[in-house]
Amino acid sequence: MSHKRERARRLAVQALYQWSFTGQTVEEIEAQFVEREAPKRAELDYFRHLLQGTVREHATLDALYDPLLDRPASQLDPVERAILRLAAFELRDCIETPYRVVIDQAVEMAHQFGAEQSHRFINGVVDRLAGSLRQAEVAAARR
Repeated sequence: MSHKRERARRLAVQALYQWSFTGQTVEEIEAQFVEREAPKRAELDYFRHLLQGTVREHATLDALYDPLLDRPASQLDPVERAILRLAAFELRDCIETPYRVVIDQAVEMAHQFGAEQSHRFINGVVDRLAGSLRQAEVAAARR
């Protein structure tokens, strides 16, 4: 797994969280993160792709995972929402990324940024989402 992509995912979750609270445009937020991260180790093109795609498609992505929730979407923690949106986007639109990587990264970010038990919740939702969005890949892996 690419550590640069892992860092890009973490930055995307942080940027999505910021976007959900600040009223700033995705372009403003992206510029802030790119400026701060340019000399570091993130894959900035992937970060941009994740951030822009997730913001652009957020309502559609929310509809993908909403039926899998054990609570109303309005009760989601903002960090959980950012992680679920990113995972849904990556599962749906970044087919080159194995579904297990998406799940592992989502769980890791829930450990890092979320509430104490949010990693279990995230794992369950993203695993079921992978089963519906990547049926053939999941079935092949489980044989």
